[in-house]
Amino acid sequence: MKRLLILLLLSSPVQAASVIPTFTTGTVNSETTTRTEVTEVINMVEYSNATSYTVSGANINIPSTPTPGTNYTINTQGAAFQFSETLMTPGISKVTDVTRTTVTDSFTTSISVFTQ
Repeated sequence: MKRLLILLLLSSPVQAASVIPTFTTGTVNSETTTRTEVTEVINMVEYSNATSYTVSGANINIPSTPTPGTNYTINTQGAAFQFSETLMTPGISKVTDVTRTTVTDSFTTSISVFTQ
């Protein structure tokens, strides 16, 4: 082991030679393909903490302050009419569930030309 170490220490220094390129022109072609996929999930619950009562209609006798349980009457018997009554109490008022995926494909081509 000692002999090997002495041999390495006594060896001559190494010289590096310069490398000079011999080409005069060249091109590099490059193509890149990228695909990005994003999936969004939206789960939303809306709550109401109040009571809401609405009434609407056509050819219906609606009092100025309607309340649930009111008896509504038709103005002109035998004629067409429309009636809608909605009572919303506190709790879940709306549920929205959305899942959407967005895919983006990208293609890039580049050419580099060089000379010396």
